[in-house]
Amino acid sequence: MHDDLIARARAWQTEDPDPETRDELAKLIDSGDVTELSARFSGTLQFGTAGLRGELGAGPMRMNRSVVIRAAAGLAAYLKAHGHATGTVVVGYDARHKSADFARDTAAVMTGAGLKAVVLPRPLPTPVLAFAIRHLGAVAGVEVTASHNPPRDNGYKVYLGDGSQIVPPADAEIAAEIQAITTLHDVPRPDTGWETLDDTVLEAYLARTDAVLSPASPRTARTVYTAMHGVGKETLLAAFARAGFPAPALVAEQADPDPDFPTVAFPNPEEPGAMDLAFAKARETDPDLVIANDPDADRCAAAVKQDGEWRMLRGDEVGSLLAAHLVRRGAQGVFAESIVSSSLLGRIAEKANLPYEETLTGFKWIARVDGLRYGYEEALGYCVDPDGVRDKDGITAALLITELASVLKEEGRTLLDLLDDLAVEHGLHATDQLSVRVEDLSVIADAMRRLREHPPTELAGLPVTRAEDLTRGTDKLPPTDGLRYTLTGARVVVRPSGTEPKLKCYLEVVVPVTSHDELPAARAKATALLTAIKHDLSAAAGI
Repeated sequence: MHDDLIARARAWQTEDPDPETRDELAKLIDSGDVTELSARFSGTLQFGTAGLRGELGAGPMRMNRSVVIRAAAGLAAYLKAHGHATGTVVVGYDARHKSADFARDTAAVMTGAGLKAVVLPRPLPTPVLAFAIRHLGAVAGVEVTASHNPPRDNGYKVYLGDGSQIVPPADAEIAAEIQAITTLHDVPRPDTGWETLDDTVLEAYLARTDAVLSPASPRTARTVYTAMHGVGKETLLAAFARAGFPAPALVAEQADPDPDFPTVAFPNPEEPGAMDLAFAKARETDPDLVIANDPDADRCAAAVKQDGEWRMLRGDEVGSLLAAHLVRRGAQGVFAESIVSSSLLGRIAEKANLPYEETLTGFKWIARVDGLRYGYEEALGYCVDPDGVRDKDGITAALLITELASVLKEEGRTLLDLLDDLAVEHGLHATDQLSVRVEDLSVIADAMRRLREHPPTELAGLPVTRAEDLTRGTDKLPPTDGLRYTLTGARVVVRPSGTEPKLKCYLEVVVPVTSHDELPAARAKATALLTAIKHDLSAAAGI
């Protein structure tokens, strides 16, 4: 076994085009580090509906140039097999370690396969890539990004010509083409032949951002903005300047791209501590709103001042606020969200006589809803201009929430006042999440098995009126690895994360409210229920 492992490592090393990972592998082979070699050669990074995502390093279980070249060659073969032999493929990338290398390798592979490759001019937000696909009439797009993963990770996200991320069966078909590549020596990679775009596509994207706003709306809200060491700053500042908003006060320590993300443990606005510097800046400048993007700027977080302290709005709160704003502006079309997001969106749509759809988790599903006008999911993802970007877009979402804050400011109100109004109108919808990060993925599988074999009959004293195993699919949803429990006045969805080693449980309770006076008591009741559901669910899942 040991000799076989060393032989596989040496074979991989001879093909590896990257001197850094070749040296890394040489050191592991020379030191005879069987444990580490076994981890890296225990299989291959699986290409799925999130594309690829993993830790940087040498070997087939890590993100590196060899793995990316194989992925690009598999995608090229898939496109050619589907009648797109001469189509255009757009490549975008963020500012993480190796992102520019992976983008260049992808362009070379596409060119070598006879496709036309065009590369965005520099690290730019993921929504600019999603926009570019449809704007340029491309047959596919690739974004090299690990979004808000830890600094040591990178990833590879694939879009098809409709401008939305791949879904089954395309992922499995591309994966099969990747598997069919036996050696990198069979993959032509010319040194030239692709086009590096100028700023024309970015300008076209920015021109579209204007369309998100009402022509006559007030633009008075003052903001603090953090790019979380990612690529959002320049694009967001340009969009805000075009719109005529006051220039955001920047969180200087996090304003410019830095692949080491030195000020945050995880570069995700949802993670504890990630917003501390932004809140410090807000205490200094007293804005109306704090806005954050994640590192590839496809997500948008917002924070408001409540009782003298700054607090993050939950993704569901922002999702509902944007929906209410669009309804007030007379938006027409389908409102959609994922099954793990708050049911409040459905209530808002129903009252406005607008069609409403629920999808599986992920924007790859939300973006495919026919007639979509607005879509969101609780993980800070909002699609407010589906005709321009068929994906979540943290830049246009930031514009829209700032417009709403401006409208309310002119009325002497705040985002919190509007949330209170929505609670009185539709019931208080309170959401929370129980999220468990694991080192060992079997912990997640064990928890899912326990819940399937012994589904809870009640949580927090509320009877479970319906337990659904979503692997069987429903009349409206394709199969997925998840469980959904409907309770009297509450709902729980449990699923393994698609992009991180986490088990995620999404909780919602709805407390009826008839007046603003009842809100404090309703909030206290909701908090107690959510805490009790978390406790009982943890026990049932054994986590």
